Amino acid sequence: MASIMYLVTAALCGAIFALGLVVAGMTQPQNILNFIDLLGNWDWRLLLVMCGGIAVNAIIYWLVVRKRNKPLLAANFSWPSRTGVDARLISGAVVFGAGWALAGFCPGPALVSFASANLQPVVFVFAMFVGMWVFRLVDKR
Repeated sequence: MASIMYLVTAALCGAIFALGLVVAGMTQPQNILNFIDLLGNWDWRLLLVMCGGIAVNAIIYWLVVRKRNKPLLAANFSWPSRTGVDARLISGAVVFGAGWALAGFCPGPALVSFASANLQPVVFVFAMFVGMWVFRLVDKR
């Protein structure tokens, strides 16, 4: 029963997140590219989306996570094992930023846009999965 609740909760959270991305216009690559264009047609709405997400996360963390030993539907919290800044983190950030700046997509909005079956998100998601596969090959060495 707990695994079903976990899946239902995960699906509900994913659906709410996807709806938020669509409503905020973050599935439209031009909105992202305009946010990056500081000296041209700068669109500040993504800044509000980011600040809103950080604020909600900070409040939930403060009220819930700090006071619990474990989540409701899992055995424990999944905290990152790595805490330092290293070449792996920096190179990942550079690749993420380059993909974001070139395509106007990051993984979440790209997966939501994938459902539209438009060519641009389909190509991006395919390239994203190829990149993950290449990373796993390189990381094993």
